Amino acid sequence: MMDSCRVITPRKFIDDRGFFCETWNRLTLEAEGIDVDFVQDNLSLSLDIGTVRGLHCQMPPHAQAKLVRCSRGRLFDVAVDIRRGSPTFGQTITTLLDDKSHMRFYVPPGFAHGYYVLSEKAIF
Repeated sequence: MMDSCRVITPRKFIDDRGFFCETWNRLTLEAEGIDVDFVQDNLSLSLDIGTVRGLHCQMPPHAQAKLVRCSRGRLFDVAVDIRRGSPTFGQTITTLLDDKSHMRFYVPPGFAHGYYVLSEKAIF
């Protein structure tokens, strides 16, 4: 199983009606080296610029991988490696997520995760 964070940009199909893109596809993720059985889906609304959520983590035996995206607004997303003994322990990876790019951010188990809202409203 892959042990590092990944930014995944979905294919977007645009026409005069708008656009279509897949937000989750097991085969697409497997092609990216991500073989995870996701068991939960969450939705969060933040109303104000500057809202901070996180850093959250789950410790073994309840550690979770996350596949996150911002479906409205814009946010600064961060993951921190908290796996003791990892060569990247304590290091961070950051990305911008927004409702224009529809990029997804994969955060494997063993990483603390959070985000900072950059828009008036954000749905995460």
